[in-house]
Amino acid sequence: MVYIPVCHRGIGYGFGMNLDIESLRVLLAVLDSGGMTRAAERLHMGQSAVSRKVQRLEERAGQPLLIRDGHTLRPTRAGRALLPDARAMVELHDQAAARLSSSDLAGEVSLSSNGEIDMEQIAAILGAFRRKHPGTEVQFSVDHTGALTEWVADGEIDVAIFQVKDEGVQSTDIVLWSEDLVFVTSAAESFDGEVVPILDFGHHCYYNEFTHDILSRAGIKHRTVFSAATSADVRAAVEAGIGVAAMSARYLGGDVVEWKPSASMEPLPKINQIIRTVPGERPEAVEALVDTIKSELICASSYRAA
Repeated sequence: MVYIPVCHRGIGYGFGMNLDIESLRVLLAVLDSGGMTRAAERLHMGQSAVSRKVQRLEERAGQPLLIRDGHTLRPTRAGRALLPDARAMVELHDQAAARLSSSDLAGEVSLSSNGEIDMEQIAAILGAFRRKHPGTEVQFSVDHTGALTEWVADGEIDVAIFQVKDEGVQSTDIVLWSEDLVFVTSAAESFDGEVVPILDFGHHCYYNEFTHDILSRAGIKHRTVFSAATSADVRAAVEAGIGVAAMSARYLGGDVVEWKPSASMEPLPKINQIIRTVPGERPEAVEALVDTIKSELICASSYRAA
């Protein structure tokens, strides 16, 4: 852990005050993402750990840095004064760490992911890989699980991140995390009418292989009314009260609740987010990219399981 003494005339910081980089990183994540819960997901930490980091930072600063405003958090006057320095300190720390750990690795590698990994996480992966291996180039794309399965098997891409059920995990796959799926809806809407509106991830949605069958076996009439590419978009539609969706249980909370009729239905399967690489021996650049993905995402398993 790195500690940097900060002197800021506007909020009375002195050289006797030690502000650690990771606590500053957490503070920035809370403000950038709008709350503790989303910051915890972004950082792959438990919400209690995020809260403790912020509390410790406030104790060292000797004053509050955040104010709760409804369902979100906003900075106090002292927090606003700290933000520019905090961003500069975190950025400088990351640049220094990257220079110390950079390699001479060179070459091209292709990476594809499904929409469950948000673009902020992908950007973090690509940025970390680039800083550590400046001589490499990564080509990135997003597509659905079915396409990624075929592409990586045929050698069209080097590394793929996507979801499979337990029986779809191969011996060479790296499981990032496993989680339960549930039918979710808005707390304000019951959707127990004659035809249930369904939200999904498009025509090629991997969940469609089993969700529609489960609904049909339960005798529930349904039709798709909304499709989107990412979990963030589908969750937003759920919160807006548009319909019912199959999503990870980690999206429950706030206005997103489990759909009551699903309690009497067969459960949705457990899903695994995996890394799969092109068959055969992994080239050095591929191995390095896999290591970076694991370092950025593997700790999410403990957060999602909590």
